[in-house]
Amino acid sequence: MNAVWKLFCVFLKIGLFSIGGGYAVIPFIKEQVVEKTAWLSEKTFTDMITISQMTPGPLAVNTSTFVGLRMGGIPGALAATIGCILCGVMIALSFYLFFQKHRQSAYVTEVLNGLKSASLGLIMAAALTIVITALFGGGQLEPHAETLNGTALCLFLTALFLLRKWKINPVFIMAVSGIAGLIFYR
Repeated sequence: MNAVWKLFCVFLKIGLFSIGGGYAVIPFIKEQVVEKTAWLSEKTFTDMITISQMTPGPLAVNTSTFVGLRMGGIPGALAATIGCILCGVMIALSFYLFFQKHRQSAYVTEVLNGLKSASLGLIMAAALTIVITALFGGGQLEPHAETLNGTALCLFLTALFLLRKWKINPVFIMAVSGIAGLIFYR
């Protein structure tokens, strides 16, 4: 199967099963592009997630575009992006029509509450993956103290403190963190 078609199929599957979007889809994208296809290393994937967060647009779409561009150039980026959004657009339109018809139903409301809870769990799993990768250099769920990156921990805690205590603009924190990364990880 040629690379562009494979990119389309993989991201079509990601788009189909990425309930919750955003951070909730990160573990599934990682499974597909790092573990199953080995298109990216874990570090490269984490870097792409970071870049995807800093660029305008949805995280999954940005990530699919970056992966597609890396693996298949412009045609790969188009195929991966279209694959990622196609199912979401079709499902969203179907749900819109369904919810317009059944908006007063208590059952529909309860189903939505269940989906919100599941989405929160997926977001928490994605956050844990990002933190472990940043602080321990890998995606193991059993990180070891000897692999803890002290510099990354200090940068993380400083950024968290500045964000929570003084509500500093996150864009400024990201810019300063990028500069700190250049200094400490050269």
